[in-house]
Amino acid sequence: MNQFFQFLTFIFFAALGIPTLAQNENSVSTEKVGPVFKDGEAQIVPEFNDPDYWIREDLWVETEFDSDGDGKRDRMHVDVTRPRQTETEGLKLPVVYETSPYFAGTGSLDRKYLWNVKQELHTTPPRREHVPQFTAKVNRPILSKSHVKDWVPRGFIVVHSSSPGTGLSQGCPTVGGDNESLAPKAVIDWLNGRAKGFTTPDGNKEVTANWTTGKVGMIGTSYNGTLPLAAATTGVEGLEAIIPVAPNTSYYHYYRSNVLIRHPGGWLGEDIDYLYDWIHSGNPERCAYCDSIIRDKEMYGNFDRISGDYNDFWAGRDYLNDLEPLKAAVLMAHAFNDWNVVPEHSYRISKALKEKGVPLQIFYHQGGHGGEPPMIMMNRWFTRYLFGIDNGVENDSKAWIVRENDERTDPTPYKDYPNPEAKPVQFFPQKGAPKTGGLTLSKKPKQGKETLVDNVSFSGSTLAQAENTEHRLLFLTPILTKDIHISGETSITISLASNKPAANLSVWLVSLPWNNRRNAKITDNIITRGWADPQNYKSLTESEPLKKGKFYEMTFNLQPDDQVIPAGQQIGLMIFSSDRDFTLWPNPGTKLTVDLDATSLSIPVVGGTATFSKAIQ
Repeated sequence: MNQFFQFLTFIFFAALGIPTLAQNENSVSTEKVGPVFKDGEAQIVPEFNDPDYWIREDLWVETEFDSDGDGKRDRMHVDVTRPRQTETEGLKLPVVYETSPYFAGTGSLDRKYLWNVKQELHTTPPRREHVPQFTAKVNRPILSKSHVKDWVPRGFIVVHSSSPGTGLSQGCPTVGGDNESLAPKAVIDWLNGRAKGFTTPDGNKEVTANWTTGKVGMIGTSYNGTLPLAAATTGVEGLEAIIPVAPNTSYYHYYRSNVLIRHPGGWLGEDIDYLYDWIHSGNPERCAYCDSIIRDKEMYGNFDRISGDYNDFWAGRDYLNDLEPLKAAVLMAHAFNDWNVVPEHSYRISKALKEKGVPLQIFYHQGGHGGEPPMIMMNRWFTRYLFGIDNGVENDSKAWIVRENDERTDPTPYKDYPNPEAKPVQFFPQKGAPKTGGLTLSKKPKQGKETLVDNVSFSGSTLAQAENTEHRLLFLTPILTKDIHISGETSITISLASNKPAANLSVWLVSLPWNNRRNAKITDNIITRGWADPQNYKSLTESEPLKKGKFYEMTFNLQPDDQVIPAGQQIGLMIFSSDRDFTLWPNPGTKLTVDLDATSLSIPVVGGTATFSKAIQ
């Protein structure tokens, strides 16, 4: 009876031209759905939040280069994930884009394919064994699911692409070469109707991106964080904002440190040619060409694993040299205890971008490699620059730093980084070897010279804890009675002599006593570190053998840091030679003699000398 009565009611109201409740419900459901914003952030929209109603597709975008020598422009494999409303309702949305050489997998992690670090310095190393060619793992049409759950429900389209010579993308990997900048540029051009996309890697059936506004934000971590910066250096129209997380901004700074051959933390023996092998997963028919031209000719002919000198090969893989066209808003993220991609990578770029005047924020935390900014920061960034919502993010604090005991999602805002209140405080070493010497604010003359003997068998942490050893020099401040906040780059000026033509030089700034709690990290006591090649005391591009007994003076920076050293600790300057976790391993026995009267240390202390003086009273 109820159904019959409802039918009669429907007929009666229809005759009068009055819409029924059911019709009203239908009219609501047919209203167009769009992004929703609150407090300056894109909100999750229920209609966008059902993966079953997302459209997923893949295609190939044609680039402007031919890096694999087949006479045809390379095409990049691209995937797209977008709300169905971009198809059914003509909704146009901005894009969050990540590109990577890793989406199709990587090569063997067997350590036998890394360079053998047991060699004498400035000598020709034996060639390493190449990583075997591996088959790309591709799950079409989804290259990656990264960022999809975060951004599609908030009204963004998510796009991924594989880098040249990886996965189903054509071309050759170059590890920082121009094609790695131009490949994502082509994808952004396609999103804006300026480049062609195709349904297959070799076919002619085109596909267009008529579902986007053309505004693009790039994001990624490590290598994937490098590529947003690489794309931005092309000045491509449509790339409005980038969020590089732990980006490698210079392959020279990744594999060398003040010219010294230095390996990224956890990858002892890695160099740029190994990384090439590790990511190269492209078409096997083209691999021989890429290996011959890119790795065997360009890399081996120029990367100089003997002297480590800076040259045009490395300059071409340093994005600091390519910043002029960049106009995208940059939210940079890094960790102060990242010893893989060390924090200078973000610091040097952000410093240059400040001078350039583009919108910029920096997020630092106290952990290791990786670690995105909190979602609220990223959301505000992309909402402002991709949707154009005036949320005032450009007026927010310029620096956000996670303090030592805080969660990574709870950073403290600062006016800038380094802290504007930080001033350089100069310290001078006092003799004390083979035990510990002093590190004082006043220079005391006639400290003389002290000698250490290289022995890579001992780790840096072991040397820092040793009460008495000939394998390092250690100088300590008085015990702190108040907390000290360090912010910025520490630098050392050192005068030293060697009994051999070449030597490693490693410098650590440590906090003692050492924390040996079971759950403590090794970085708990390491404030910052630095490495240098004494053969390059006056030039990054030209090395010269050290003359036995001759003193050479050089000045270089340690890695940037922002850390509060608690009361009860002592700050220590440790000078040693080979760092077994980062440098080559020459035979023990090299002697380095340091002239203490010509050596000094500069630490950026918030409050300057006056504050530090009060903290040791």
